[in-house]
Amino acid sequence: MSTWLDALRQCFFIPAPTLTEKNLPDQSGRVFIVTGGYAGVGKELCKILYQKNGTVYVAGRSPDKADAAIDEFKRAFPSSDGKLEFLKLDLADLPTIKASAEDFQKREQRLDVLTNNAGVMTPPAGSKTAQSYELQMGTNCLGPYLFTHYLTPLLQKTAASSLPGSVRVTWAASLMTLAAPKGGIAWDDKTGGAKVHNDRATDYAQTKAGNALLAKEYDSRYGKDGIVSNAWNPGNLASELQRHQTWIEAVITKALVHPAVYGGYTELFAGWSEEAGREENRGKYIGPWGRFVVLRKDIEENVEGAKRFWEWCEAESKQYA
Repeated sequence: MSTWLDALRQCFFIPAPTLTEKNLPDQSGRVFIVTGGYAGVGKELCKILYQKNGTVYVAGRSPDKADAAIDEFKRAFPSSDGKLEFLKLDLADLPTIKASAEDFQKREQRLDVLTNNAGVMTPPAGSKTAQSYELQMGTNCLGPYLFTHYLTPLLQKTAASSLPGSVRVTWAASLMTLAAPKGGIAWDDKTGGAKVHNDRATDYAQTKAGNALLAKEYDSRYGKDGIVSNAWNPGNLASELQRHQTWIEAVITKALVHPAVYGGYTELFAGWSEEAGREENRGKYIGPWGRFVVLRKDIEENVEGAKRFWEWCEAESKQYA
């Protein structure tokens, strides 16, 4: 019951954000990657970081969209001493991800925060990645897992010379974790892999729970190296994620959503707040607009499931690592 009550509190009567562009400290000298950083919530986060003089890599598939966003940021904040760069990244095409990570590492000597923001929600049934994975599983989980894998050595290096709790990887979950299978991931008895339900909403919810599990397993493996890992529900927001909704879904959503900037504040809290970096709060689930909330208990406590899902992602992407 507490999970459902907390879920309601993640939708209604949400407290004001505690960390915004108004009180975020100067980010000079720090380097960030925001996947999907030229649209929706990711765009709002990039805007905040750039105006505070951070070096921000806007990662995604479309150079045209990235260039338009970067131009908009520069015009909005002409006095910023930050840097904006496009990083080509296609999370739905696993063999290309290594080159994206290598490109970044040729250009930078540090990485302070990786925000795994990009994702896809409820695409047409049967949609697949370039390697024929269910599109949401490939884009929301396998791609971010592999990208993070390649960047972990640089995150470890950065953490070794940075303030405790300041180097982080954050992962996109959702209120839809409530609709995920028991434990977060359902397993296919025939293949041994994550099950494809052929239901847009269930498959989406499973990937969001999957990211919460990846965040936990990453913490168990790399927390000792000083890297904070957490998952977040950005909130019910107006963004491009809704582009695949039916008209009735769109009508219902419109009545419940908030401006995308508030999701940016959720991500900002996860990646930049002092609270989220404290030892006692490491790995806690974060909700709108930047506070600790409740993750469904069977997902929260599924240590073995997190390990199994991590190992499945590792095995599926091994040939590209």
